[in-house]
Amino acid sequence: MLMRRLSPGPNPVDPAEAYAYPPEGLWVRANMIASADGAATLEGRSGGLGGAADRHLFMLLRGLADAIVVGAGTVRAEGYGPPRPDPAWKPLRAGRSSTPALVIVSRTLDLDFASPAFTEAAADAPTVVLTTERADPDRVEAARRAAEVIVAGEDRVDFPAAFARLADAGRPRVLCEGGPRVLAQVAAAGTLDELCLTLSPVLGAGPAPRVLDGPALPRPEELRLAHVLQAPEEEGFLFLRYVRRSR
Repeated sequence: MLMRRLSPGPNPVDPAEAYAYPPEGLWVRANMIASADGAATLEGRSGGLGGAADRHLFMLLRGLADAIVVGAGTVRAEGYGPPRPDPAWKPLRAGRSSTPALVIVSRTLDLDFASPAFTEAAADAPTVVLTTERADPDRVEAARRAAEVIVAGEDRVDFPAAFARLADAGRPRVLCEGGPRVLAQVAAAGTLDELCLTLSPVLGAGPAPRVLDGPALPRPEELRLAHVLQAPEEEGFLFLRYVRRSR
């Protein structure tokens, strides 16, 4: 059986074009990184797996998005703040808010509403909290004073409903940055359209989670490889983009 070499190739690629969202409708993309042996974190954080090109792509995907979805645990572990306006985003965000909105998933609302994630969000892109009907009413009220709140689902966040609410509010381009537990729930709900996966040339082993950390999906999701990119200055990193076959 013959195979073909995908990378490196002779032709340069404009990442903004390669990662452009569909022109219309809700589209949910995840951006994750994993070591060569499948670890989604190194010493408890994803940042140790990346490099300069990965960080550049991370920022580009943020600039293309309307909403950045993260779990409360990831906000705490990675020290998340609100997205900051980037001059490079100006041509990407014409007619849209200056930044995407940070969207935090939390059932318990164990969040510091005085933290920069809430107090330093751009005026035209306030932070959004996704929670459930079982959240403590006092915490819901505290969240409403600091952010927009979407209540969707009884015990777990109903991601199809929550993402539809984001789209109705003018945020159809959704970017999930994790963590792995939240992404597993998004995939299990059948709402993940695309996975952007950076493959890092590192071996981690240990107890680190995979990019999806949760029960087996009801049915394995079949993906189509849309592209493989490589940054010449960071030999060894591969940037994979997968799209659901049903899309």
